[in-house]
Amino acid sequence: MGAVQLYSKQETIINSNSLAEQPLYFGCWPFNQVGSGTARLEAQGGRAAAVLLCGHTMSPLYKRSLLPFPDLSRTHVGRSRLSPSLSGKCRRSVGVSCSPRRKAQCACAEESNCRLVAAAPQWGARRVGTGSRCWQPRPLQRQARGERKAPGAVMSVVGIDLGFLNCYVAVARSGGIETIANEYSDRCTPACISLGSKTRAIGNAAKSQIVTNVKNTLHGFKKMHGRAFDDPYIQGERVKLPYELQKMPNGSVGLKVRYLDEERPFAIEQVTGMLLAKLKETSESALKKPVADCVISVPSFFTDAERRSVMAAAQVAGLNCLRLMNEITAVALAYGIYKQDLPALEEKPRNIVFVDMGHSAYQVSVCAFNKGKLKILATAFDPFLGGRNFDEALVDYFCGEFRTKYKLNVKENARALLRLYQESEKLKKLMSANASDLPLNIECFMDDLDVSSKMNRAQFEQLCAPLLAKVEAPLRTVMDQAKLQREDISSIEIVGGATRIPAVKEQISRFFGKDISTTLNADEAVARGCALQCAILSPAFKVREFSITDVVPYSITLRWKSSYEEGTGECEVFSKNHAAPFSKVITFHKKEPFDLEAYYTHPNEIPYPEPRIGRFAIQNVGPQYDGDNSKVKVKVRVNVHGIFSVANASVIEKQNVEGDHSDVPMDTESSCKNQGKDDELQFSFIIEDDTLDSEDKDKMQVDQEEGNHKSQAEQPNQADEESEQHGGTETKTASGDKPDHLAQPVKAKAKIKSIELPIQASLYKQLGQDLINSYIENEGKMMMQDKLEKERNDAKNAVEEYVYDFRDKLCGVFEKFITEEESSKLTLMLEDTENWLYEDGEDQPKQVYMDKLQELRKFGQPIQERFMEHEERPKALNDLGKKVQLLMKAVEAFKNKDEKYDHLDPAEMEKVEKCISEAMNWLNTKMNAQNKLSLTQDPVVKVAEILAKSKELDSFCNPIIYKPKPRMEPPSEAQTKANGEHNGPVNGQSGAETKPDPAKDNSQQTKPSGEMEVD
Repeated sequence: MGAVQLYSKQETIINSNSLAEQPLYFGCWPFNQVGSGTARLEAQGGRAAAVLLCGHTMSPLYKRSLLPFPDLSRTHVGRSRLSPSLSGKCRRSVGVSCSPRRKAQCACAEESNCRLVAAAPQWGARRVGTGSRCWQPRPLQRQARGERKAPGAVMSVVGIDLGFLNCYVAVARSGGIETIANEYSDRCTPACISLGSKTRAIGNAAKSQIVTNVKNTLHGFKKMHGRAFDDPYIQGERVKLPYELQKMPNGSVGLKVRYLDEERPFAIEQVTGMLLAKLKETSESALKKPVADCVISVPSFFTDAERRSVMAAAQVAGLNCLRLMNEITAVALAYGIYKQDLPALEEKPRNIVFVDMGHSAYQVSVCAFNKGKLKILATAFDPFLGGRNFDEALVDYFCGEFRTKYKLNVKENARALLRLYQESEKLKKLMSANASDLPLNIECFMDDLDVSSKMNRAQFEQLCAPLLAKVEAPLRTVMDQAKLQREDISSIEIVGGATRIPAVKEQISRFFGKDISTTLNADEAVARGCALQCAILSPAFKVREFSITDVVPYSITLRWKSSYEEGTGECEVFSKNHAAPFSKVITFHKKEPFDLEAYYTHPNEIPYPEPRIGRFAIQNVGPQYDGDNSKVKVKVRVNVHGIFSVANASVIEKQNVEGDHSDVPMDTESSCKNQGKDDELQFSFIIEDDTLDSEDKDKMQVDQEEGNHKSQAEQPNQADEESEQHGGTETKTASGDKPDHLAQPVKAKAKIKSIELPIQASLYKQLGQDLINSYIENEGKMMMQDKLEKERNDAKNAVEEYVYDFRDKLCGVFEKFITEEESSKLTLMLEDTENWLYEDGEDQPKQVYMDKLQELRKFGQPIQERFMEHEERPKALNDLGKKVQLLMKAVEAFKNKDEKYDHLDPAEMEKVEKCISEAMNWLNTKMNAQNKLSLTQDPVVKVAEILAKSKELDSFCNPIIYKPKPRMEPPSEAQTKANGEHNGPVNGQSGAETKPDPAKDNSQQTKPSGEMEVD
């Protein structure tokens, strides 16, 4: 029976907290469809192996003995992916006969009968066959970047939740996804950076300085990415922040602090790069290996400029961001990948609403789940509603109360205001668990005054009623965009710290009319989802195959200028909530280079003042050889980071082409039917065939393909967007099809050649690579400065530690080994050193501390050596004495003719006896001399000398004493036969008296008479 057996290879498997929910899948070969879809375990060589009797559903096998699995890339069987549950059925026998060491080849005839594609990820990936789902495994991310992985190296899997208030780092280990702790044993790292005159403090150390080093401690900078200094949001935040903001030369916002005793502005990319470098260091400490690749979370409402800014910050930190993942999508992945009861692909999906209210933003999404598939249907958000808004409401209330009660203007004192924010946040958390009156007490708040107040949950909810009223709007918006009713929602999952507020939970529950679920860890869900995404991208871990389809948060439009002076055209290439990542191909007919300007269609919908994305200049475009317009294909895409770009452009060069062409500069074509309205077109990743109707030039061509490649690819779109030429002006108009125009005959093309065109991109708020390199260089210098400062502090601490430790031992274990005069002198020296450390030695170079420590050790080392020699000498002497006694016994046995030593040479034994005698004399001499000395004097013989003498004795005597006896060589077979013939039967004795050989065959009962047994 053909079966599928797991290829055994030591690999790490991602699992969940419980063994019953391990999201791993089995890579197997060869496949043969032999029966019903069942799975069983068979023992092979003492090891359990999974056996799939192909086809329909493979149940998860969670045996510990099955944990090592092959490092296979994505595989397909029919319409399904190879996972613990194979949805769909293979329509015919499938199989790959090649060995694991060779590339598997796809023998796909059509999409519905796609055969197996399986290969290790180090093998390259390419599309083969005609089926749209027929792909060979994709290459490793490292190889895709042109890097070669060192033999035995393991790719790190790290997910980073880059929060407004706190950051979390999750890693993939052999036990599953784990949120790691920092050096303070805290899994939460504050998003704070404190800069001082000598060094930087990042994370927990910086948060402890937020009150003492107010103007130089940076926090709350996440939303400054990609924004200009004149941005209204930046100007609004500027009055709330205790540190100073400054306009950078490129117009962006800079954070001005005093570092290394000079005023310095830092770009937001540098500041976030510092924080990411700290998180990288934390993950490297936990994983015990270098970390480079990671997945970083960003809010779903971030624009292209903000996302590019975060990517630049990752570069500054030395991280290679494999994907910028939307926070709400990461939460959905962390939720869905562990679910075993999701509906099959052909069934109705399960709709889940995810609500994430963090410290600074509020995000909602509706996700549709099928087995092995996640699709974001719609997202909505309020970027200016979060936990900090509730904190601000409390702070404003208490500021007003303290003004009337204590006559204090809190907002004029930055330090007092920060303390009030901290206490208000604590009070908010307490009110989430207690409905009774809770006190607020702050000692020495301002002007040495202690302040106090109280509040209960009812007062808090009344105070925050305007904020709570904003909770419902994004929920209603996302349901309308997803076109779902409340009855269609299976569950509501909440994450984020602010969702712990009872009033927020109540608002969400009341809107949906059902209880909310708290399945996920509210704080760590985003980081865990990012780590899972990184594990999916990593070749070192096998995660259940899980398809993730995100959405474009804002609609994007392309605008271009026609070949005429006044005309312009535009097209909405990506609508709101369009699937992402996604690519489209637009075909233009141009005679000269042209520019494409990308911008957000509805500027009032984005929380960003600038709708522009960038300008892309398509260069080297010219007319055809016959003077006709050139056909230019431009590929636009929204990549995995959610960033729009013009990926490439190419011109289709015609040669010997005949036919009548209309004189309109661009056209539109579509290979799929309209879904819904005429202006709502569904696109796919697949680029259309270039051999299209060349006469249809009065339309702008948008090339599209759906997953099922049917005869639609040859049919023109019934709702193409046309451009018409009126008086030298080209505008975008919607019109119907032109049957008479399409009916014109098309003559065959003799030859078509595609030539890549250069694209010059000018992106809004895009940092130049030279500027990023300077940021990287500055970060390296600051890291070196931190390292040198740490080494200097370590040297200083070593001196201080030696002073305290030695002074304590002088009155303890060292007291018997030092004279009173030496003790007084050394005590005085230690006291002087201690005073020096807190006065002139407070800030000295590292070498000064090292010299001071060396000077102290010069006086203290002899005392310490006397103590150590006194403690270790008895054991060393005892060991040497035992060896001498053993050797003397051996010599005595040799003299008594003991057969154990009768093979030894008498001359050598005399040498051994002489060596033993010399060792005994040396030992007795040294012992006598040492016994005459006091403990305060240096020893005559040191432990090292005793050990050397013992080793010398062993090396000389042991080879002679323990020389093995020579072995007796047994006589050869020829000698045995000769002796047997010579000593044959005598005086008529029978040869049958000899013993038979039991090793011979049973048929041979006796040996020949001339053979005898030799012992």
